[in-house]
Amino acid sequence: MLKSGDVVLVNLQFTDTFEIKKRPAVILFEELGNFVVAGITSNTEMEGILLTKKDGAIKDSIIKLNYIFTISKAMIEKHLFSLNEEKKTVVFNELIKKINQLKI
Repeated sequence: MLKSGDVVLVNLQFTDTFEIKKRPAVILFEELGNFVVAGITSNTEMEGILLTKKDGAIKDSIIKLNYIFTISKAMIEKHLFSLNEEKKTVVFNELIKKINQLKI
């Protein structure tokens, strides 16, 4: 059973092309059979949360909280690893900061 903090490999269709690519993402939460995830990139120059080999990544990467999307379970190819509690706390604290910056 997949849960918050799991890093998964997903099949994504990008908005600027019809091409489907496999990309890693971290599950933020699940609701009604869909998963809200944040994308992960190996471009460590991008803004986001550092994900290291020590955390379980194949190579140092960035969790991009500015790249959040909803996917169905069918789009998840496989579970890669799970974030430890400390890294999950960092991810969710940063997400809360971003949400709090929204103007109502």
